[in-house]
Amino acid sequence: MADNLASPIKTFYKGKNVFITGATGFVGVTILEKLLRDIPEIGTVYLLMRPKKGKTVAQRLEDIRKNSVFDKFKELKIDEKRFDKIVPIEGDVGQEHLGISEAERQVLIDNVHVVFHSAATLDFFQSLKETTNINLLGTRRVVELCKQLSKLEALVHVSSAYVNSYITEVEEKLYPAPDDPEKVIHLAETLSDEALKELEPKLLKDHPNTYTFTKHLAEHEVANVASRFPCGIVRPSMITAAWKQPIPGWTISKNGPQGFFMGASRGILRRLPLDPTIIMDYIPVDVVVNAIITTGYYVNALQVKNAGKPADLQIFHLTSSTYKPFRFEFLINKINAYLHEYPLVSAVWYPNLKLVKSLFIFRLGAILFHFIPGFFLDLVTKLSGGRPILIRLHKSVWNSLNTLEKFIFTEWHYDSKHTLALSKQMDPRDREIFFIDIGDLAWDDYFLNTIVGVRQYLSKESPKTLSAARKKDKILLALHVALQLAFYYGIWKLFIFVFGLSNAKAALVLPVVYFLMSLL
Repeated sequence: MADNLASPIKTFYKGKNVFITGATGFVGVTILEKLLRDIPEIGTVYLLMRPKKGKTVAQRLEDIRKNSVFDKFKELKIDEKRFDKIVPIEGDVGQEHLGISEAERQVLIDNVHVVFHSAATLDFFQSLKETTNINLLGTRRVVELCKQLSKLEALVHVSSAYVNSYITEVEEKLYPAPDDPEKVIHLAETLSDEALKELEPKLLKDHPNTYTFTKHLAEHEVANVASRFPCGIVRPSMITAAWKQPIPGWTISKNGPQGFFMGASRGILRRLPLDPTIIMDYIPVDVVVNAIITTGYYVNALQVKNAGKPADLQIFHLTSSTYKPFRFEFLINKINAYLHEYPLVSAVWYPNLKLVKSLFIFRLGAILFHFIPGFFLDLVTKLSGGRPILIRLHKSVWNSLNTLEKFIFTEWHYDSKHTLALSKQMDPRDREIFFIDIGDLAWDDYFLNTIVGVRQYLSKESPKTLSAARKKDKILLALHVALQLAFYYGIWKLFIFVFGLSNAKAALVLPVVYFLMSLL
């Protein structure tokens, strides 16, 4: 293993004070863990946080310390004094001046060297008023703070590959703004949600939702100050579980494959609208975090090389579609095997996930495989004093399908030449510690680790319960087979009763019914 003590990136961050927005999110908390674990000589790490659910920022900070992302700290027996480097700053990107008090704002102005802006609302269904306030104005507020920071050496903005989702061949460059941000802000601040909803189609144009629209505009807020101080934008695609660090398969996010693996492992999600031949652009969270940290170093290094003048805005795609493409056809015969290798004690039925290419066919299948079982399971839950949620969950998925259809069945190709060139330029020690090249990623192993991670970190099931879970999985298989036999026996009897067929003739109907059922 290379000696990492004097790597250029670690040397750059030595003694540097960092300010992170979105620190409680999937990406933000992973940035924090990486900084504290691999850059022990980092200065102070300021986290923008707001009180939530009756908890103060101090209490939320304690929750962060207990986050499973820090499980590796326990394994490595890392000195907990590193947590003393964390300083919470009460505030909110959705408020004027980030909601930061004058005193704490002055602390940031006097001390911060690097800013990582990862806060955003990721809800594809949120109103334009809210997404404008958080994604667009929130970025503007961060930029305004950066203008005041006396020691600023780098601003890294976490955007999204999907900000340019209106085109399918995307380069690592800034595309023209989809509209005048001042107009959008004025409309969002003066019109009601209902009035904005009516205007949305005209404003969004080819953008599929308010999220991609406002995140695109936010990039231009960063571009506007790129000549004043070093700026970089990272554009990850769908961020998935960890590839290597802190633990292979680690995740706290239910977005993307992690969410449907979670549902499938419980036997609740049995059909998924997804074309297995289409490239799905996934990128592990640790690769994204490494790129964010590396970008902070790199844009500053460019300024030093450029005699103190900031270089052009640097944009990096953290994507896999054109470099390490993944299609579910690679795993189509393995997903269920993985789910049965690592089943859940809490499974309510035998897992059996099937991918469906057509939304129409998916809806038909959902009635039979989601809503009908969900009704009975909710009824049992209600009678036993629990909170029935399955029908509500399946309705939510059903209602969101039209909006998500573009993301389900569109194949994007994101050029990542700039990112790969950056990786090649990195010092070998940094390339090992802050890896951003996914050339060695094996998707089979990666998704097996993801399913294990989903089991442990999302479903909260300890590895110690695996033996019991496998025994239950066998019982659920027997019940699953018994139910199928009962179903086809019922179909056979129904044809005899309704059409007056003989037993032999009615039996000939069963292969046809089986074939039709296999299409759903």
